[in-house]
Amino acid sequence: MMKLHYLLSLLLLAGLAACSSQPIQQKQTSRAEYAPQAIQAESKDNRVSGSQQLGTKWGDDVSSYVQAVDLKRLSQQPVDETQIRYADKQFSGRGINSISLASGKISFSILDDQGRNLALYREGQRYFLSGQNGQSYQLRYHNSSAQTFEVVASVDGLDVLNGRQASRKNAGYVLHPYSSISIEGFRKSNHSVASFTFSQPEQSYAANSSHGSIQNTGVIGTVIYELKAPRYVPKRDQNGDYAPAPNAFPAD
Repeated sequence: MMKLHYLLSLLLLAGLAACSSQPIQQKQTSRAEYAPQAIQAESKDNRVSGSQQLGTKWGDDVSSYVQAVDLKRLSQQPVDETQIRYADKQFSGRGINSISLASGKISFSILDDQGRNLALYREGQRYFLSGQNGQSYQLRYHNSSAQTFEVVASVDGLDVLNGRQASRKNAGYVLHPYSSISIEGFRKSNHSVASFTFSQPEQSYAANSSHGSIQNTGVIGTVIYELKAPRYVPKRDQNGDYAPAPNAFPAD
């Protein structure tokens, strides 16, 4: 099945022209600036040793089509953000299937290449993911609201759209009302991505890119913005009328 994603802009990969009507200036961002305090204060049980570290390399070429749209953010302040630390170890904490973002409007989960949820672990406000070398994965976002959002995602400190150093100012994917998107890899062009695949840190894309650093391997970041978009109108039924709202207590 052909997949079509929408972007605020197609940022420049090699030979890929930018399509944003308002270019976004990239900012060189250090790990200390990009990482929230929660990631910098892990418990002893969830500390990652050198032998347990993982990164993400370019995996197989996957068809993934995108189309640029001209939408603006309601505010330059994100409505939410989160980060997930991943490694080849069993983390401690409460097991969860997904992370709730934007006051519960967005559900964020990590899936394997069969579409199955990978277990996440929560310790306070920190999130962890147990991975295995060679395993492919994807980032899944579901919007259960009538609002339109933008998803800016990074893997190992690199922007998933342009492969450069991640910044909250970068453009991202559009998440439409009552819909889902799956980010399956680093974008290579407007037709394909290189699938996210866990690897040894020295084999990761970040360690072998002039824009990345092996020091940033092992972290997945998500920033959410609300977008200015036309008001969502529910579909009409076959009679041309809106379906009545359901009644939880019809006998009263």
